[in-house]
Amino acid sequence: MCTPSPKCSVWNCNNLTCRSRFISRHDRYRTDQLMAITENHDFSVTVERDVPTEMRDGVLLRSDIYRPVGATTCPVLLCRTPYDKAQNTYIQIARALASNGYIAVVQDIRGRGISDGKYFWQFQNNAETFDAQDGYDTVEWAAGIPGSDGQVGTWGHSYPSWCIWRLAGTQPTALKALFASGMSARLLGLNFGIFETGRRLQWTYKMAVNARRRVGDESGPKTEEEADAQWHEVERGKWIWYLPLDDLPDYLFSTLTPLLKTYLREQDKEFWAFQKIHHKVNVPTCQLTGWYDRLVGTMDNFTGMVTEGPESLRNQHRLIIGPWGHNSNNLTRIQGPFDFGPDADTTYPQEVARWYDYSLKGIDNGIASEPPVKLFIMGENRWRFEHEWPLARTEYTEFFLHSGGSANTVRGDGVLSVSEPGNEPPDVFDYDPKDPVMSLMGIDAQAAPRDQSPLNGRQDILVYQTPPLQEDIEVTGPVVLKLWAASNTPDTDFTAKLIDVHPNGLAVNLTYGIMRARYRNGYENPSLIEPGQPYEYAIHLNPTGILFRRGHRIRLDVSSSDFPNFDRNHNTGADFWSDAELRVAHQTVFHNAEYPSRLILPVIPRS
Repeated sequence: MCTPSPKCSVWNCNNLTCRSRFISRHDRYRTDQLMAITENHDFSVTVERDVPTEMRDGVLLRSDIYRPVGATTCPVLLCRTPYDKAQNTYIQIARALASNGYIAVVQDIRGRGISDGKYFWQFQNNAETFDAQDGYDTVEWAAGIPGSDGQVGTWGHSYPSWCIWRLAGTQPTALKALFASGMSARLLGLNFGIFETGRRLQWTYKMAVNARRRVGDESGPKTEEEADAQWHEVERGKWIWYLPLDDLPDYLFSTLTPLLKTYLREQDKEFWAFQKIHHKVNVPTCQLTGWYDRLVGTMDNFTGMVTEGPESLRNQHRLIIGPWGHNSNNLTRIQGPFDFGPDADTTYPQEVARWYDYSLKGIDNGIASEPPVKLFIMGENRWRFEHEWPLARTEYTEFFLHSGGSANTVRGDGVLSVSEPGNEPPDVFDYDPKDPVMSLMGIDAQAAPRDQSPLNGRQDILVYQTPPLQEDIEVTGPVVLKLWAASNTPDTDFTAKLIDVHPNGLAVNLTYGIMRARYRNGYENPSLIEPGQPYEYAIHLNPTGILFRRGHRIRLDVSSSDFPNFDRNHNTGADFWSDAELRVAHQTVFHNAEYPSRLILPVIPRS
């Protein structure tokens, strides 16, 4: 029997019986976790469904209200979602919160589920949407429903947290605290200005289920579960490779197709920019994310609140970063090939209830005396409290890229070292968008820890790694690669992936970043490159928190594609959505005294 651990990865086990047994056991474990919190409750729960609320323009939005039986008055916790309030996830979380003495409200946002009105999605100009006004109106309504004590808080992961930040900037009088998770402060911090082909097409295909239903279209999958299955079994292999993307058939995404095709043209636009509203948010906040969360930029909402929020509240904000991915149903110890230990286990409703027990009910549960930042350090596999983010004691350390000109593949001669380079030959590779480096990711097209060995033999990946470490090194914080590179094309991409290599050879990704050459001077100033000219590219990888153990290696993979995590650069300089041509790019990576490519790691001194 294979069990997941840093030394044995069930995902790499060839025993299919073992794999299926583990996966089914893990699914039962996650379900049992959620069920346990609803069974070990103080209150039984009643549900009032499809309750209408009139917005200021007369549009009716509908909510399900979960109430604790026997409670007198209690706070209301609101979730506004585009994903159908009747989803099992929302039912379980709402019941768990109600059983802990809260009124939980789940609302279908405008134009989604069974709410009225026209849908405007999160990937367009905020001025065109109604989410801020609808959120304000719903908070004020929720404060006055039967059983409410007048206090309203929020919950909801990912898109629902986008809705939370939109309403928070309107300063509803009844909003007294905020819990948000899995939502970056900046859209460009998520997509790096590049279309997320795999995730965005799959996501839109699922969203189209409700879009079809609303216009009476009987074609296509009838549920999101059916959509997921059909996408993976039938549609994915057709559409992620489709060119040009602007010619995707209208039927594929129903009424969402025009929104998607408009968004294709606006990849370098910052539509979220929550940093612009942090100064308006006048309540305590708690943010939750994970190191493998694609939207780990959630932490920027915390830093924004403690630097730009009202001064009287700056010590009342909290940040939790666990070893998890983007799935709020899977805040568990088992992530990919790793068992992070029992301390990594929690559930979403547990974290929400703990925050509001403190911030709305005034219960002394320890939060008041805790430092504001709670981090899970992978490798060490324990939680640690900190007073700020990023950590003030960080020693940003440069690890220079070296080679004899043959860093291609894991068998190459690429080295990471704190020694500065001298006169070294560059490394070269060809990037063919017809044969991109494939993303190793979750079935939901989300980032996840994965063994990187399937990519070991690719000549278009440059590998730079340290010798086995002589002592532990902690790397916690933002990661940057300063890469000196040239291409023979007018535009291209360069990618970076930070990897932990175990003594037994297991190599697992930690974080990633990508730079489209035209955005090297910022998204506001795109410009093509001069073929053959070296440029310095500052590639910002997502933050991480890892203790590299003695005997492990720190590894950096450099390439030009990470597909379908990100769209392939066609290397032509043309607009990617209308261009069907694919050109091979010849890439050169420099690491010498004149062009010192280096990886800047946030090293934390160990006492």
